Amino acid sequence: MNSAMIRFILGRVLRIEAILLLLPCIVSVYYRESQGRYYLAVAAGAFLLGCLLSFCKPKNNVFYLKEGCVMTALSWILMSIVGCMPFWIAGEIPAFADALFETISGFTTTGASILSDVEALSNTALFWRSFTHWIGGMGVLVFLLAVMPLNGGSPMNLMRAESPGPSVGKLVPKVRQTARLLYLIYVGLTILEFLFLLFGRMPVFDAICTSFGTAGTGGFGIRNDSISGYTPYLQWVVTIFMILFGVNFNAFYFLVFGEIRKAFSMEEVRYYFLTIVAAIALILPNTRLIYHSIGIGLRHTAFQVASIITTTGFSTTDFDQWSQASKTVLVLLMFIGACAGSTGGGIKVSRFIILIKSVRRELVSYIHPKSIMKIKMDGKPVEHGVARSVNVYFITFVLVFAASVFLVSLEGRDMTTTFTAVAATINNIGPGLELVGPTWNFGFFSDGSKYVLMFDMLAGRLELFPLLILFYPTLWKEMFERRMHVHREPRSKEKG
Repeated sequence: MNSAMIRFILGRVLRIEAILLLLPCIVSVYYRESQGRYYLAVAAGAFLLGCLLSFCKPKNNVFYLKEGCVMTALSWILMSIVGCMPFWIAGEIPAFADALFETISGFTTTGASILSDVEALSNTALFWRSFTHWIGGMGVLVFLLAVMPLNGGSPMNLMRAESPGPSVGKLVPKVRQTARLLYLIYVGLTILEFLFLLFGRMPVFDAICTSFGTAGTGGFGIRNDSISGYTPYLQWVVTIFMILFGVNFNAFYFLVFGEIRKAFSMEEVRYYFLTIVAAIALILPNTRLIYHSIGIGLRHTAFQVASIITTTGFSTTDFDQWSQASKTVLVLLMFIGACAGSTGGGIKVSRFIILIKSVRRELVSYIHPKSIMKIKMDGKPVEHGVARSVNVYFITFVLVFAASVFLVSLEGRDMTTTFTAVAATINNIGPGLELVGPTWNFGFFSDGSKYVLMFDMLAGRLELFPLLILFYPTLWKEMFERRMHVHREPRSKEKG
């Protein structure tokens, strides 16, 4: 285990976060708010610590997947602790557990909140709260790869550990170029949505924060009523961009470079849009009766379906008042999630496609025992390792989900609240049903349950294994033994 390289990367991550913390300082100056000084102090401390950690470059630059996973998990934990400090120190979120919950929810693009009155926050806090979505949407390590040269080992291991989906590949030969392309697409779509929102006369500050929340598929609103207070035009704009940010970014790459056929031939993208259309068709008859208008019903239905499947979490209505069948469809969408390689959460459409095809292959083998049937995606055979990792992911997901539901259930809340609270956090969605519905929040949970849900948010965003590997004793034993060997080696040479 290359602990020196892990330390070095953590230092760089802290330096990046320190620079990003300067943006809310600018907002504070513009709105003449005193909270900016706390962000500046935290930024200074984070930058100093980052410089200390990354001052000595490691002699061995080689790192592999296990180091990539550890770097990713520790980076997100450290980034969340530092990011919550301004909320806590400024007193806008007085309890540390609540401040950390809100920040982890922001960085993981979950959107679950402990706040009952969002509008009581300063503009500085509202900006940072929404900006954490944008930072976490594409990932801070992908950003690091895009702006900083990283030699040695395989930088792709960092991208694989942080990027959502069963497999991550290069769009172009070099990893750094791939990271830059992903961020260019990400920034371009964010700016495009911002311009459409401005065209609909949304205030500039609201448009910036809403664009951040949509791009990162996070869902932190800056109003207590989320998006319901805005005009139908603005709600449709957010709906469309939520869906777009849930698409595999490879499709946008193909579109940008004129490979339109490749973009529309992606099987995962086709099934993603088909799932959205099917969900709207199933829910619309119910909402049409509630809102007494097909147009209004379609707007609310399309918005909530887009919000849930992309795991954004914005709301225009209290969907907890919908029929049981409609709410069941939404809960199923929570687990399906968006496409791999998008900013959305959930299990991912591609995993469900591979799983269903695996079941089909197993059924065929029962009927025709001697047949050899390969699983294919986009006309290409799926490697055995990818299919196996999908199966392992599902099993691990169920185990973590079941353990979390049990731990949170010890509080004695109703089953719907407990189940959907865990579903909403581990799938990085935000709102659930009943006490954690769109008009409520997570503030009533005990600190113990909040830490369980924080773990779920991080585990869901990092695809489980990068976080779970931190709890694997052999990893730390290997690191300890390696450090002891390094310290003993010079002494043995002197004796010789």
